[in-house]
Amino acid sequence: MESALALEVSISPDGKLVAFVAHVRGLDVPCSILRNALEEHFWVPAGADDARLMKAIIDGRNRITAAVERKMLRAPGELIKLSGADFRH
Repeated sequence: MESALALEVSISPDGKLVAFVAHVRGLDVPCSILRNALEEHFWVPAGADDARLMKAIIDGRNRITAAVERKMLRAPGELIKLSGADFRH
């Protein structure tokens, strides 16, 4: 089964959260990732604009999708909110 991220992302009004949809195991799963996780693990500079945040999601889609899949296996049915801890292994 193939997994992917939707190209449409939205950024919270305060800029601290990026929301997206992951297509995993035949399901559309609403997800989000904290801005500080993008800064820490995806080389997004502090204070980067929305376009840079979206580029980080697209460029890091394989790692982000893998983190979503791991989180889904650990806690099926729960909201997927990725933080920096999800990329430390």
